[in-house]
Amino acid sequence: MDKTSYPVTPAVRLLRQKKIAFEPRLYDYKDRGGTARSAAELQVPEHEVIKTIVMQTEEQKPLIVLMHGDYEISTKELARAIGAKSVSPCDPNAAHKHTGYQVGGTSPFGTRKNLPVYVEKSIFDLPRIYINGGKRGFLVAINPLDLRAVLPVTEVQVAIAPP
Repeated sequence: MDKTSYPVTPAVRLLRQKKIAFEPRLYDYKDRGGTARSAAELQVPEHEVIKTIVMQTEEQKPLIVLMHGDYEISTKELARAIGAKSVSPCDPNAAHKHTGYQVGGTSPFGTRKNLPVYVEKSIFDLPRIYINGGKRGFLVAINPLDLRAVLPVTEVQVAIAPP
């Protein structure tokens, strides 16, 4: 894939439909590279690269959490915030079934099923974020406030800062 074209994914279609300005950013995806790799490849702060994590409650109800790339999610705090007994990451097959996206290419936009989306509150303080565009090796740069225009989001404070 050359750097002048980008994939037209369900996420891109939704952003276009909602008239959200975005900048496509392609990078060389590597398994298990995570946000550290994409941030290094794109020469942007890892804190501004937002990971899309598909999780589930103890009742197997799926949800999405958007978190800074350099932070982890406190599952205990998340469960408390959403009124669940427990929350854990979905296995890759379940995540694919719920979203239609491959792990490593999961976008919160244009998912197969409408899932509740929880966003770490401090993401809205950033001037710009880089979030998955629906394919491995493909992020889109957007204004974080546009998340609210595209998705029904709930703000949470469940981040665990790096040591």
